[in-house]
Amino acid sequence: MSILVTGGTGYIGSHTCVDFIEKGKEVIILDNLSNSKAEVVDYIEQITSVRPKFYEIDLLDRDGVKKVFDENDIDTVIHFAGLKAVGESVAKPVEYYHNNITGTLNLLFEMRDHNCFNLVFSSSATVYGKPESVPIREDFPLSTTNPYGTTKLYIERILEDLCIADDRFSVVLLRYFNPIGAHESGLIGDNPNGIPNNLMPYVTRVAKGKLPHLNVFGNDYETHDGTGVRDYIHVLDLASGHFSALKALEKRGVSVYNLGTGNGYSVLDIVNAFERVNGIRIPYQITERRKGDIAECFADASKAERELGWKATRGLDEMCASAWNFEKIH
Repeated sequence: MSILVTGGTGYIGSHTCVDFIEKGKEVIILDNLSNSKAEVVDYIEQITSVRPKFYEIDLLDRDGVKKVFDENDIDTVIHFAGLKAVGESVAKPVEYYHNNITGTLNLLFEMRDHNCFNLVFSSSATVYGKPESVPIREDFPLSTTNPYGTTKLYIERILEDLCIADDRFSVVLLRYFNPIGAHESGLIGDNPNGIPNNLMPYVTRVAKGKLPHLNVFGNDYETHDGTGVRDYIHVLDLASGHFSALKALEKRGVSVYNLGTGNGYSVLDIVNAFERVNGIRIPYQITERRKGDIAECFADASKAERELGWKATRGLDEMCASAWNFEKIH
């Protein structure tokens, strides 16, 4: 039986594909390449010596999704595919709702029609909105501060309703925080098309001279240095969390886990660590706050450790060093 990875040539998806293949799973990738590149499949093959089957298909293409299920015996879906930029979602809410929610519905229709009832969903810490305290537990109240986060929350609720209506389904919601870093080979990493929306690929492109400076969105938050604090987790730890989540699919219904380190680092903490580890200065300038952002967000990931046996093990220095290694190679 195969595992379908939607968004499998993307940043988190590609690292998860490598992790699954190295652990003996047969992986099929579906991706529309809107924010990734086809050669990632070549890199996955170089790392693992296994070439996963790849379909360049958009989840909005219902017939295309049906074709993938018709041609393969798929047992489980790891669902990453979706638009993911907070700022862009504020400017383009309709596009985000249509892409993320309609695409997921098309996927669910085809899963049900092809007797595939296991789903691991790539959710987000944005579903916690502006938390009253940190670290954030899975039982905290849910709300959102931007359309991107709202699409994740709506999809979570759709999946919960689906599991109530059809007890054949087993769903794991993985709410994770801010992945950074890259595979130790330097072949795959965070390499978005166009100007990056996430912090680390922007930092590495500044380090390489592709961009003149880093924009820091606000320095007047109630944090230790005024810049936003997030839970940065190495992408390899995050990828292994998806494999650990397969264990939770053994029970029906919905299971929810945070995947994070439990530590909060500010934007300037990341900049300072990157400069120290790699010996490169990162020029930056303070700009206005970005709409939809919050001051502080980091995880209580003890439930994942307790129930799945998963824990993040890589530190900030390794995250910064591997991210720069990837940028140098690419």
